[in-house]
Amino acid sequence: MFKSRKFSLIMTGLLAVSLVLSACGSKSDNNANNGANTAANNGGNAAANNGGNAAANEPAQEKVVKDAMGHDVTIPAQPQRILASYLEDPIVTLGQTPVAQWSVSNGIQDYLAPQLKDVPTIGWDLPVENVLSLTPDLIVIGSESQVQKGLYEQYAKIAPTYVLGDKVNNDWREALKTIGGLLNKSEDADKAISDYDAKAADAKAKLATAIDKQSVAVLWLVAKNFYIVDETKSAGAVLYKDLGVTPPNLVNEIPAETKATWNPVAMEKLAELTADHIILVNSDKTDAAETLKNPVWKNIPAVKNGHVYEVSADSSWLYSGKIAGEKMMDDALKLLVK
Repeated sequence: MFKSRKFSLIMTGLLAVSLVLSACGSKSDNNANNGANTAANNGGNAAANNGGNAAANEPAQEKVVKDAMGHDVTIPAQPQRILASYLEDPIVTLGQTPVAQWSVSNGIQDYLAPQLKDVPTIGWDLPVENVLSLTPDLIVIGSESQVQKGLYEQYAKIAPTYVLGDKVNNDWREALKTIGGLLNKSEDADKAISDYDAKAADAKAKLATAIDKQSVAVLWLVAKNFYIVDETKSAGAVLYKDLGVTPPNLVNEIPAETKATWNPVAMEKLAELTADHIILVNSDKTDAAETLKNPVWKNIPAVKNGHVYEVSADSSWLYSGKIAGEKMMDDALKLLVK
């Protein structure tokens, strides 16, 4: 567990990265649909059809696929040293261990620590010299925004570099299927999604019985500021889409043009929150005491009724993926089903 102040700095850095990538993703969706659709149709599906669905007794072969940015990428037959920063969840889900793991200010995706405990870290911005030192044989990049200003060309000189594109990257299922195709593991990806959906259906039924139509808000407290999750991403996608939980009023009021994974909520706006339950991701720890004494906070229905459930910031609630989602389901059942 990180010290409170240091951890707040780490999570502030994570927030900055999250908001930047979310903003870039939204902009890219509007301006680069053709590229993203090409990735989904020509990259992920071609990889799945040409590689992942090959007969089990046929050896894997090198293949050329097109990524979200239109690059023809030669994928090794059996990549062994995969660098997929911030995509460790799908890599681990597919039974692979990446050559390095994403980090920010020495913080990592703690929920994956058991699977990645011996894996070295690399900065979230993927410094070229650090990438070179890892000698990867395949680099997978999430967003087009991560390879601007000549970075793609520099990475591609080190190893074949495939860009998922924001449209695919923002949907963990599509990302998992696309990466599964690249790694000749399409069947593994499909099974992982099927297992996830079965687990979600079971959790959904239990939550429906326990809380019916009561609304649940997911708030992130970091650096004394509150953020609320979008209903289509990260914890929001798990809770509201997969588990059928009713979102609170503020989620539906986030302006479409400013939506990010985590959206800032000013105190005066927080006063309008009518959630029956709140799951609070607390990055401020002891420093949160002052913030949580604010009369605005204390007058929220969920707070007044003792329906606030705190989860650690090193849990999976700030992330997205098959493993992250399943951990969130487990937490939701533990917290909301009495």
